[in-house]
Amino acid sequence: MTQEEYKVRLDVFEGPLDLLLYLIKKDELDIYNIPIERITTQYVQYLDLMKMLDLNIAGEFLVMAATLMMIKSRMLLPVEERPELEEEEEDPRWDLVRQLVEYKKFKDAALHLESLEARREDIFWRDGAEAVLTKEADLALRDVGLFDLISAFNDALKKIQNEELREIFAEHFTVAEKIEQLSDRLARERSFSLSDMFAAMRSRQEIACTFLALLELIRLSQARAVQRETYGEIFIERAEGVVELVPPVVDQAAPEPRGKE
Repeated sequence: MTQEEYKVRLDVFEGPLDLLLYLIKKDELDIYNIPIERITTQYVQYLDLMKMLDLNIAGEFLVMAATLMMIKSRMLLPVEERPELEEEEEDPRWDLVRQLVEYKKFKDAALHLESLEARREDIFWRDGAEAVLTKEADLALRDVGLFDLISAFNDALKKIQNEELREIFAEHFTVAEKIEQLSDRLARERSFSLSDMFAAMRSRQEIACTFLALLELIRLSQARAVQRETYGEIFIERAEGVVELVPPVVDQAAPEPRGKE
């Protein structure tokens, strides 16, 4: 590739513990009895997807991957061959469980305070009158996290079973083009589902370019991803207050995915 790769740079505020909690909640697992082999496989899979998309991955993600691998290897060993541990830590998972439980407590408290703040923004008081909600339609929606989007991206990749070589070499997509296409579509429709967006795509490169374009629009606050129910269909909406969607000027081509699911 002669052109410099176009890379979307996101400030990922969610960390490795967030990803683990997401995977545990998504599969309805018992946080006190984590199936370590299953969770390690899924964690590494998400990490590979993030690397494929050239997203910024903090070192903590790699440290957690190494920790999961270590716990997995310990649990595969016969009990008599495992390294000696403190009595209360006979289960190699226990330290990780404690971290997750403590982190979940703080995260739940933060989300509760955030929801209270959001509700207060939509309440107006007048001379002791009852509270009035002004944005009832928005109350059923919640913003989608990065891991929800990556999960949807992974589902779209799985549907591309066998690519024809003639399609791979004949078609060329760039993130800049996809940003313009998504901007035009949002200007026309204002909202559409993520699955509908991926439905007509035939190659992994097109899916990757479109996904990176979507992340860029979200980063620029020109679009937002929402869900009407937990782990339900993801909808892409035109961000509030955006009068005209103007795609950034970029000439670089997007990198082709470096690996397969």
